[in-house]
Amino acid sequence: MKESGRKQGAPSPCAACKLLRRRCAQDCVFAPYFPADDPQKFANVHKVFGASNVNKMLQELPVHQRGDAVSSMVYEANARVRDPVYGCVGAISSLQQQIDVLQTQLALAQAEVVHLRVRQTASMPNHGVGPGSPSSSGSPSSRLMGSQVKPIFEMDMVVDQASLGESMWSC
Repeated sequence: MKESGRKQGAPSPCAACKLLRRRCAQDCVFAPYFPADDPQKFANVHKVFGASNVNKMLQELPVHQRGDAVSSMVYEANARVRDPVYGCVGAISSLQQQIDVLQTQLALAQAEVVHLRVRQTASMPNHGVGPGSPSSSGSPSSRLMGSQVKPIFEMDMVVDQASLGESMWSC
C-alpha cells in the first residue's frame, strides 16, 4: 500500500503543503512546525510572510533554532492579523502602558501607607503619660517629641514628591 503522507504513520500532508496544494515530501521543512491539525497557524504565517520567505528563513537557520523562529513568526503573524498596522508592537505598547499605570498606582499606594504610618505615629499616646501630666502640657519633652514627628513626615513628603512627581501628590 502506498503512503499518501510525508512519512509512514502520517497519512495527511502538513498544513503548509495542504494550503499550498503540493505533495508533502519526506524532508519537508514545514512539516515539523506546521502540523496538519492546525492549518490556521500556517495560514496566518503565509499571509504575513509568504511561504517562500518562511522556507528561506527556515533553511538558513540551524535545526535547533527553527522551532523558536517558527514560534516568533506565528506570534508576529497572529498579531498582524489582529492589528494590521502595529502588529506585536501595538501589543507591546499596550502592555507597557499598563505597566506604567500600575507602577503609578503602586507608588501612590506606598505613599499613602507612609502617610498613614506617620499620622498614626504622631497620634500615639506618650507612653502612658496622662493628659494632665507636665510632659504632655507643653514641657520640653513633649515639644521634642512633636518636633521629631513633624520633620520625619516632611522628609517623607519630599522623598515621595521627588519619586512621584509634583502633579501626582494628593496630600
